[in-house]
Amino acid sequence: MQRTDSSVAFVTGAGRGIGRAIALKLASAGNSVAVADLDELAGREVAAECGERSVAIWADVTDPKSVRAAITQTEHMLGPIDVLVNNAGWDKMEPFLESTEETWDKVIAINLTGVLNCTKAVLPGMVERGRGRIVSISSDAARVGSSGEAVYAAAKAGVIAFSKTIAREVARHQINVNVVCPGPTRTDLFQEVASANPRLADALKRAVPFGRLAEPDEIADAVVFLVSDQARFITGQTLSVSGGLTMI
Repeated sequence: MQRTDSSVAFVTGAGRGIGRAIALKLASAGNSVAVADLDELAGREVAAECGERSVAIWADVTDPKSVRAAITQTEHMLGPIDVLVNNAGWDKMEPFLESTEETWDKVIAINLTGVLNCTKAVLPGMVERGRGRIVSISSDAARVGSSGEAVYAAAKAGVIAFSKTIAREVARHQINVNVVCPGPTRTDLFQEVASANPRLADALKRAVPFGRLAEPDEIADAVVFLVSDQARFITGQTLSVSGGLTMI
């Protein structure tokens, strides 16, 4: 386990799935963790698993006021935020021609605007202190496209471009900004997709050279590395954790 020097980490969408795994791994690595989620009950359960130095924070990443309030609450309870993990995400798989503008707006608001809101809220403090780590969870869909996920792929690609730009802008303040792109991962969301479309789920598994889905812990391991001191000279990078599904 990579140690991260007892930082304060703010993880969005941490009530389940990949976000839960990230929060637990960061706590195990010695961090205090703010488990931020819309689902208050799930957030409290994960915070309890993380230990006494972690707290549950209600946050709607699509609302800048909610994000600022969540950041203020976290810093009051735990101290200045050293690590931001932009994990909150949402998708609805359907052909683009069958999608609606309402769905587009929701996908973009959660997956892209949410990253902008959270990053804008934590960066001033990081710049003032001259340190910080930001990792945003994108998707391999952003790198190669994915049928049925046109707007999701577009939003996640925006996360990559945004992160590279921010990495350049804040490097002089010793702030690292990187992206992790999971491939198909065994989460509740994937199980929902699989139950609705078993053929798609099977096809995704077969497409992965390792022949299986990723586990949430395997995505979390990459995040913990990127916020650790071992990754102090890594910034502006995009790392696929996909069992070889994407090799670019």
